Amino acid sequence: MSGYEVKVAIMGAGLSGLACAITLENHGIIPTIYEKRDQIGDRFVNGEALLSILSRPITDCIAYLSENHGIYLHPVAHMQKLIIQSKHEKAIMEGQLGFINIRGREQDSFERQLSTQLKTEVLFNSQATYEQLLQEYSHVILATGDSAYAKKLHNFREDLTVTIKGATVEGRFDRYTAMTWLDHDFAPKGYGYLLPYSEKEANISITYPDYPENQVLQMDELWNTFYSRACMDLNQHLHITDQFQITNYGIGICQTPRIGNTFFTGNCFGSIMPFLGFGQFTALLTGIYAAHDLCGLGNYEDLTKSLRQSYTNSLILRKAVERQDNHDLDRIVKFLSGPLGNKLLTTKQNPLKIASYLLRPLVSLY
Repeated sequence: MSGYEVKVAIMGAGLSGLACAITLENHGIIPTIYEKRDQIGDRFVNGEALLSILSRPITDCIAYLSENHGIYLHPVAHMQKLIIQSKHEKAIMEGQLGFINIRGREQDSFERQLSTQLKTEVLFNSQATYEQLLQEYSHVILATGDSAYAKKLHNFREDLTVTIKGATVEGRFDRYTAMTWLDHDFAPKGYGYLLPYSEKEANISITYPDYPENQVLQMDELWNTFYSRACMDLNQHLHITDQFQITNYGIGICQTPRIGNTFFTGNCFGSIMPFLGFGQFTALLTGIYAAHDLCGLGNYEDLTKSLRQSYTNSLILRKAVERQDNHDLDRIVKFLSGPLGNKLLTTKQNPLKIASYLLRPLVSLY
């Protein structure tokens, strides 16, 4: 872009916005970052995971980000064990399964860690609109943390919405062990999980889709059932210190990752993987890839093709799992408890791609 001044505005100081800004700075472009909140990480505290099953053939996201993109993150722990429980069965997977980290109003959250690597000043409490920035800057990065702007620009296909309730709990935990539950009694067509922050603190959450048949459900009743089950399975009382709830949170993907000189990143792109609901790695990569495009290091649409395919694969797998009742889920978890199940989660192949290919004839996406 010789002879033309690149002026970049980034709307949002979350994972994708900060990753984009750091990458631009590393290549000599100083963006302007607009954030509507009054600080980085100003949201509820919750645990999330970087699961290697969602990032294959990359098996270590943290090493990949540092070695290939100069993005340095420190999770609270690597995930060495995953306990999967259905109504009557339990599977224990062991190996290098991924990483556990904190999001939100915590000093060690990924957002706060990224902010320490940033040279650019963030403009907090911003009231600037996309339309205003489009007039002032040569390029705009939409990294607002949700799909609202993508929907407004008619560039987002919403595949489902979900309701989520979570809590920070105190107890006794193995910080290298995560747990997940597949049980329609408290997470109809969804799941529950526990992610430890330390030996004394963890996040527990349940999430389910807002399908018509779930509209009559009472979250408090489901939550109480899940909480009791978690206490029973951990054989201890879990003391709740903080809670959050989100309703009608949209999961989908943009129709096109770039329109003119506007780039859609993070949840504006569609970073959340429908199968398990995590999307941090994709969010970070969209920010990095948008910066690479602006620096002449690649084409954003081409760079994000694999991310869009991963989203589709994840959606197919979710739709297939949603069709199973508790008896079917017991059978799946029992299979996972065997040697083939453990190999599925630890293989260097892409199990998400393989599973979606096998299940595609059985699933209608739209």
